[in-house]
Amino acid sequence: MPVVDTYLEQAVKLNASDLHLGAGVRVFARVLGDLRPISEESVSPEDSESMVAGFLGPDLWAKAQQTLEVDTSYTLPSGDRFRVNAFRERTGWNIVARHFSSRILSVEELGLPPILNRFADANQGLILITGPGRSGKSTTAAALIDYINSRREDHIITIEDPIEFLHPRKECLVNQRGVGPHTDSFASALRGALREDPDIIVVGEMRDTETMSLALTAAETGHLVIGTLCTNSAAATISRVINMFPSAERSQATISLSESLVGIISQRLLPESTGKRLVPAFEVLVNTLAVANIINSNEYHKLASALSTGQREGMVTLENSLKKLVNDQVIDKKKMEEILAEEL
Repeated sequence: MPVVDTYLEQAVKLNASDLHLGAGVRVFARVLGDLRPISEESVSPEDSESMVAGFLGPDLWAKAQQTLEVDTSYTLPSGDRFRVNAFRERTGWNIVARHFSSRILSVEELGLPPILNRFADANQGLILITGPGRSGKSTTAAALIDYINSRREDHIITIEDPIEFLHPRKECLVNQRGVGPHTDSFASALRGALREDPDIIVVGEMRDTETMSLALTAAETGHLVIGTLCTNSAAATISRVINMFPSAERSQATISLSESLVGIISQRLLPESTGKRLVPAFEVLVNTLAVANIINSNEYHKLASALSTGQREGMVTLENSLKKLVNDQVIDKKKMEEILAEEL
């Protein structure tokens, strides 16, 4: 059987977002959101185990046999990187690898609104990048980090699980830490970061109350914090953040969020009408005085109105983002109507 690298290279050529290699089935790649087979024959359980063991190497393979799953990252000779999860299931050993481009694209190249660069110009506060799985959150975060790294002389600390895009030093000093090999958890790394003289802290995922609390504290005490959440809208994001906290702490969390929030982008990726690539649709919330008041009063239903009337401040509604894609003939009107119907 071919080594895992061979299939990863095929995935890159197909511009696939993910590779699935498992026991008892053919190898699949996810292309424009759809799974398609890229091998003619199924992979036997013996071959699957051999490939996974060889791919992980002795140390990680030993860990995987104990824990029955392991996360890591991997770089092809081409520079293309993957976030990898190896796991044991009913039929044997599997690998799922998420592809990241070898080159970090800018906000403009990604088709995202220029207001994001203005977010990244902030000296302190909290920027949240949200969306479902496979919506490009990590790619957007990388674009903001690269923007800062190219323009400021600051100290950037990233906390990731695992490390995805690699950021060489440009104008900034950049330290990248992976949960597992470099730190026990997001929360412990974030506590440590506050003692490591950072200017910008990037948190790969806001998973729990402690991480969110530390992120808000960092944002309030003079740091710019960039984090991601799996939520589908600005209103859902704010609600999720506040509801992470016990009821006795929600009042203070609400005040902290209203004061420290810079902005939120909620994004998703859609297949272009030509079927050749994925394009982003998004909602952008800027924390104006009106938005801060809405957060403080827990009247999240009013955010839709604030988004609609906040174009001058750089806000974008999902509907307007979709309409622009339709007007530019990037997606068709039917796709726009389907997405808006899902939001109701």
